[in-house]
Amino acid sequence: MDLIVHQSRMKDGTRRIEFITEVQGMEGDIVVMQDVFLFEQTGIADGKIQGRLKATGIRPKFVEKFEVMGIHLPRGLFGFAY
Repeated sequence: MDLIVHQSRMKDGTRRIEFITEVQGMEGDIVVMQDVFLFEQTGIADGKIQGRLKATGIRPKFVEKFEVMGIHLPRGLFGFAY
C-alpha cells in the first residue's frame, strides 16, 4: 500500500490534511494516483476553518489486500458499501 498524505497550512494558520491519495501503479512512464479522501471545508467558526475529510467514493486497491490479511475496514469508510 502506497499512500500520499498531503498536509498544508490553511488561510487561518492551522494545518490540515487536505488529501489522502493512493499510488495505484505505473502506466508506462506515468505514475497513476487516485484521491481516496479530500478535505471539505464546511465553514468558519471563531476565525478557524471548519471541515472534514470526505471520501471520494473510490475503492482503493489496498482494500482487497487488507481483506486477505484478515483486516476488515468498516463498510462505507470510502463512501460506498462493499
